[in-house]
Amino acid sequence: MTTKAIAIAREQDRWSVHDLDPAGAEDLDALTDTMRDFGDDTIVAFLEEDDEYLAIVRVGADEPDPKVFLSDRRVLITSELAERLFADALPSMVGLAPDDEDDDTSALTQAAPVGDLDLLVDLGTSEETLLELIGEEGMLPADLISALSERAGAGEILDDARG
Repeated sequence: MTTKAIAIAREQDRWSVHDLDPAGAEDLDALTDTMRDFGDDTIVAFLEEDDEYLAIVRVGADEPDPKVFLSDRRVLITSELAERLFADALPSMVGLAPDDEDDDTSALTQAAPVGDLDLLVDLGTSEETLLELIGEEGMLPADLISALSERAGAGEILDDARG
């Protein structure tokens, strides 16, 4: 399983890029503690696992609790990492697993974003735009990270960090 995570941190209107290792985080609190080491202002982490989903976590100086968004709520059941990091911060998927494997109408088979849709509004991405980008055909998590970072004004520094 391939997991990639990167954070952008804004300090005094300048962005910096930081690598993250979410595999070592016990839970969301541990992940956000690591993120807060990158600065005191706005910090946005992007996590993707095997091109299956995008997780976005945002912390800020005036925000005691992190904001969390997942592009596909099903990963709360299918990914150990996503369940460990995000299950306590998002609506439960308990009881949504199908009783019958042929039940295509179950909530588990329906891809749907979950979490704080407004977490990037002040960084140039409205709720509607976030949903449009997530739903765009052929858009991989890495493409989403680039698009969202560009809209926030951190695209160039992110591209430089990725090489």
